Amino acid sequence: MTPSLLILTDFFQAANKALDYATNLARPLGAHLVLMHVRRDSILDPDMFTGQLTNLNKEATELAMNSVARNLPVPVVAEVGYGRVACAVADAVTRHHPLLVVLGRPDHHGTPDELVQTTSLDILQTSPYPMLVVPHNIASTVPPRRVLLAVDGAPFSLGDHAGAMRQLLAALGAVLTVLHVIPETGPDELPPLVVDSVVRTGLVIEVPPLHIRTEVNKSAAEGILRAIRPADYDLVILIAREHTFLGNLFHHSVTHQVLLDSPIPVLVLPAT
Repeated sequence: MTPSLLILTDFFQAANKALDYATNLARPLGAHLVLMHVRRDSILDPDMFTGQLTNLNKEATELAMNSVARNLPVPVVAEVGYGRVACAVADAVTRHHPLLVVLGRPDHHGTPDELVQTTSLDILQTSPYPMLVVPHNIASTVPPRRVLLAVDGAPFSLGDHAGAMRQLLAALGAVLTVLHVIPETGPDELPPLVVDSVVRTGLVIEVPPLHIRTEVNKSAAEGILRAIRPADYDLVILIAREHTFLGNLFHHSVTHQVLLDSPIPVLVLPAT
């Protein structure tokens, strides 16, 4: 079965950048794209108040989708969904079983974090699935090869998604570095159970010692953001646990903060 990437588009700049990025990923994977636009007509949609909804009727939307698909250098399946984006994505995932869901991160500069309502967070809360979020200002010309994997010091498993992630990193020929943020100066070694977790995912081929980078910071999010300079890395991977997606304090989570502020694309992998 040919692998696929599910890419969301609203025809704005961030979505176009994400589409470029997904196209560059699809080539080495031999994958096709599922290009999806969701028509959000509800007056209760939070983006109705931000001016970020595409004001196209059904016919214009289909014409725009077909125009985009024709100009892509990889095979494309175009779909139009309806209603809440997270629900439309969950439905598409069950039908297409993509390696990743890919979407763009719009420019939220100048907007307080507490007021930012992002599609990525809604999707993660509704249907946790490997998701790649591409910042609006990324200029993608080659696939990512310098990858940083951020771990939290506790064992984890990727479950059914481990095979797809091994396939992705192998196709990219990526060099993986494991990032461990610690609250105070101490030994650089990762706990043995965490090293075992990383090896068991198959994301790295070599046996320990791994390529490990340690950041000292009381805030895990700040430590990760300080480490992911575009000059050093092309992609950061976050392992997101169940508690990341649930609860009233979700907006304080590490995943949220890194998704909001990362200067490079972020791949969120739900742990099991």
